[in-house]
Amino acid sequence: MAKKALDFGTALKYPFNRPKGLTTIFWIFLPIIGWFALGGYSIRIVKEFLKGKFKQLPLFNFTSDLKFGFFMFIKAIPFMIAYAVVIGLLSLVDPSLRAIGELIIGIFVIPLLVINFFNKETVSSFFEFKILKSMFNNFGDYIITLLKSLLLGLIFFAMWLILVGIPAGAFTKHIFLADFYRRNVK
Repeated sequence: MAKKALDFGTALKYPFNRPKGLTTIFWIFLPIIGWFALGGYSIRIVKEFLKGKFKQLPLFNFTSDLKFGFFMFIKAIPFMIAYAVVIGLLSLVDPSLRAIGELIIGIFVIPLLVINFFNKETVSSFFEFKILKSMFNNFGDYIITLLKSLLLGLIFFAMWLILVGIPAGAFTKHIFLADFYRRNVK
């Protein structure tokens, strides 16, 4: 049985179902340590999405989120190096090829690999290119997912004027991609 897709209204309301959770974004003002804590927290949020939990932001735990964010960053370094090498090679061939490569990789490769990495928490999960097959097998759904993500991001960007959009956008930027992964990646 196919899993039901997340509706736009639920995604839009998600960060506001526990408004106090939005204050967690202020940890961004604590350089490096706060960034790792927020990174770990954001990954935990995505893991909740992967379980189909779209009710409200989970509670922030500075110590465990800091450790989690730090170790996930360390695990991501091999992929960052591989990406830099690929983009560097494309740039050596032709600078315009680099731009095209960045666009294609940024839209069709990295989003699902990031969700896969968040889900499995292993270095090798960043290199499981076979999951991209689910995107090609459900290409229309994937494009709709990207468009929903873009629209949600634009709405939260407009809300930056009243500051609420900053944490709302930060904590929900992967909501539709995680939902696509939950429904389509086996």
